[in-house]
Amino acid sequence: MLMHIAEKTMDQADGLRRMIQPRPVKVIAVTGGKGGIGKTNVSVNLAITLARQNRKVMLMDADFGLANVDVMLGLNSRKNMSHVVSGECSLEEITVDGPAGLKIIPSASGNNSMLNLTTVEHGGLIRAFSEFTHDVDVLLVDTAAGISESVVTYARAAHEVIVVVCDEPASLTDAYALIKILHRYHGVYRFQVLANMTNNAYEGRNLFGKLSKVAQRFLDVSLNYMGCIPRDDFLRKAVQRQQAVVEAFPRSSSAIEFAKLAKKADEWPMPEVATGQMEFFIERLIQPGNVA
Repeated sequence: MLMHIAEKTMDQADGLRRMIQPRPVKVIAVTGGKGGIGKTNVSVNLAITLARQNRKVMLMDADFGLANVDVMLGLNSRKNMSHVVSGECSLEEITVDGPAGLKIIPSASGNNSMLNLTTVEHGGLIRAFSEFTHDVDVLLVDTAAGISESVVTYARAAHEVIVVVCDEPASLTDAYALIKILHRYHGVYRFQVLANMTNNAYEGRNLFGKLSKVAQRFLDVSLNYMGCIPRDDFLRKAVQRQQAVVEAFPRSSSAIEFAKLAKKADEWPMPEVATGQMEFFIERLIQPGNVA
């Protein structure tokens, strides 16, 4: 009887500890050196696929110039991150429900306020994330295109960085420039490379080989080939329908590859609890001097 009471007390204590100490959140930034490479499509489909694999996933639209995650999924978002920064509403109030239980934090087009916050706004934003009550396993951040300060800011604050490339010289050149900046000035040394819109698996490997060869010659970084997404008419049709291809055409070649990518991302190690809470990510985000 006493043993049963002791075991019950221990179970209750363990449950209380889990409530007090939230689970770590894996933060993944999806980025790329230039526009037009399908980066947001990758973010959306990867997020939904992870959610379908029983992960609690949140997708943050961090493109303040051309925010379009909600548009891509045909969702109506009246509030966005700028309203959280201004104190008009909480993070929960702007969060939009997407497919497969995905939670989406919409952004505002043409709003660069996240990079020019006051001290008070900094504190309010950290508090907004710390007070967010939904359980989250993975936070995917869809950055803007290019090598702007905004892109670098989000990428250096994440635990993992996915660099999307395609078979265009500018894509590889700009991807290398982004990797160089993140490594030399922000201490990021590990990158996941994803080849998008490839004609075959060989082309994807070849793209990675070109980027890896230059990076290994001039930079002390670790580049990992994540895989490739084939050029797929079904993906284009899904975009026209304002749906993710993994939802609209789950048996298409691109949807099958997204499932493989999600499995790889799910196997990446979780961060330590101390560095894995969402408010920690925001703290890193607003302190440019920090090393990732």
